[in-house]
Amino acid sequence: MSSDGNKKQFWKRNAAKVPGSIQHVYGAQHPPFDPLLHTNLIKAGQRPSPATPGKPKKATTFQEFESITSDAWDVGDDDDELLAMAAQNLNIEVVMETANKVIENHSKLQERQKLDDPVESPHRDDDAQEEAANDYEEDEEDEEGDLTSPEVSFSFQGSLDTEGRLVKSHSEAPIGSPKDAAGEHAAIYRQRSLPHRPVIPLVARMADQNTSGTPAMTEREASRLDKFKQLLAGPNTDLEELRKLSWSGIPRQVRPIAWKLLSGYLPANAERRENVLQRKRQEYFGFIQQYYDSRNDEHHQDTYRQIHIDIPRTNPLIPLFQQASVQEIFERILFIWAIRHPASGYVQGINDLVTPFFVVYVFEYIEEEVENFDVSSLQEEALRNIEADSFWCMSKLLDGIQDNYTFAQPGIQRKVKALEELVSRIDESVHHHMQHYEVEYLQFAFRWMNNLLMRELPLRCTIRLWDTYQAEPEGFSHFHLYVCAAFLVRWRKEILEERDFQGLMILLQNLPTMHWGNEEVSVLLAEAYRLKFAFADAPNHYKR
Repeated sequence: MSSDGNKKQFWKRNAAKVPGSIQHVYGAQHPPFDPLLHTNLIKAGQRPSPATPGKPKKATTFQEFESITSDAWDVGDDDDELLAMAAQNLNIEVVMETANKVIENHSKLQERQKLDDPVESPHRDDDAQEEAANDYEEDEEDEEGDLTSPEVSFSFQGSLDTEGRLVKSHSEAPIGSPKDAAGEHAAIYRQRSLPHRPVIPLVARMADQNTSGTPAMTEREASRLDKFKQLLAGPNTDLEELRKLSWSGIPRQVRPIAWKLLSGYLPANAERRENVLQRKRQEYFGFIQQYYDSRNDEHHQDTYRQIHIDIPRTNPLIPLFQQASVQEIFERILFIWAIRHPASGYVQGINDLVTPFFVVYVFEYIEEEVENFDVSSLQEEALRNIEADSFWCMSKLLDGIQDNYTFAQPGIQRKVKALEELVSRIDESVHHHMQHYEVEYLQFAFRWMNNLLMRELPLRCTIRLWDTYQAEPEGFSHFHLYVCAAFLVRWRKEILEERDFQGLMILLQNLPTMHWGNEEVSVLLAEAYRLKFAFADAPNHYKR
C-alpha cells in the first residue's frame, strides 16, 4: 500500500485521537485542525476552505481578538520571547554537575545490571520472576552483548566540549531503505518494546516513586529531606535556594508547601502565609457562589457540557479520579477557570493539568497511597482547601502558557515548529527518517505540548517532572521544549526500526513508558538540561 494510502487509513481509524479533535468550546472557538488535510492542501498550493459555507466574515487578527476580551493580557509582549533562551541564572554549575552525575551513574548501573539476571528483583515473588524470565528469554538472547540498554540511553547525536558547547557526532546510525522487511520490523518492535526490568503498573507502586506512601528512605534521601525542612523552617524562605534543591526532585513530605512557594501561590514570608491561604481560599469559593450556578445558562452550557464529558476521561485507570466527589471538584475548578479566562476558555487537555496538583495537595492530609483513597473520609474543610489550592496553582501554571489555548493555539504551533528545528540539529537521522515517511511533528507533538506529556507518562512521573519544571525558569513553556526533544530522541532506536507511516504514528502515540519511575525521569531531565545548556549561546538555533 502506498504511503498516502497508509496515512488515510490510519487517520480514518484514529480520527478521535488526532490533534484536530481538540476544540475550543468557550471563548475562542474554531474548526478542528486536520493535520493530514492541512498538509495535502499546502502541498497542492491550495488554502484550506472554511469549515462551513456561507457569507464570508471579516478576518479578525489575534491582536483584535485579545483586545475585545476581558481577560488580563500584558499588552506589547513579544510572542517570540517564548522561544528566546532562558537566562542562565539558575545554578548552572550545580545543575550541570548533577546532570552529568545522573547520566554517568545511570550508565554504570545499567552495566552492572547486565552482569546479573535482569529479571531478578526483590519486588517480585517467585512466580512473577519465573513468568518474566519466560517472557524475556528470547529478547535476552537477541540483546546479548549490548553495552548500553537502548531503553535508557538517549543516543544523543552530539556531545559537549569543555566549554559546554555542542559538538556533532559522526557516528549516526544509517537509515535503511523502506523496502527492508516492514513486517519483520513491526514484529521485532512488539517483542522488544518492553524493557528488561520489573514492570511497574501505571497506578500501582507509586510509593516506590516517592509520590505516595511511606517507603524506607535511604541516608541520602533523609539528608535531602532535612535540607528542605531546614530551609522551609526559616522566617523567610530563600526561593532561589529552594529552586536549587527542588530541581533534582522534592521529597513527598514537603512537596505540597514547596509547590505552593515555587508557583508563587504562597509568599516567602512565613508569617504571611496563613492569611494569604485564608484569603485566597475564600476568594475561590466566592467565585463558586457568583458563577457556578450559571453553568446551565445558554451562553455557558457548551463549556460546562464539554467539561462534564471530559472529567470521567481524566486518568480513567486511577480509582481516585472516578469518585463522584472528586469529579465534582474538577468540574468546579475547570468551569470557574474558563469563566475567568474568556480569551481561551476551556480547552480539552486542561482537565489533565489539575490532577498533579490535586494529588500532591491530598498528601497534606494522608500518608497512605492515594490511588484507591476514599476522599469522603477527609473532613469537609480539608477537601475545600485542596480544591482551592489546586485551582490557584493550576491558574498560575496556565498564566505562563495561556497562548497554548487561545484562538488557533499559536503557542503550541510555535513550540511544535521549534521542536522540529531542534530535533533536526540534535539527531538528523530521526528527523530525516520521519520526513521520509511523511510524519509531521504536529501529528504527535501537539499532544505533548497541549497536555505537557501527561498522556505519555505515568502520573508518578509527571509529578516528579513538575518538581523540576517549577524550579526551572519558564519550566512549563521554554524548558518543556527541550524535554520533548530529549524524549523524542530517547526512542531513536524504535523510531528507526519502523518502516512506514502507520507504524511510526502508532509508536509515537503509544510509547512504552508504563514502567518509568524517578530514575528514567531524572535521566530525561538531565539530557534536556544538557540540550538547553548546549544551545544557551545560540538563540537562533531553531532557525535555518
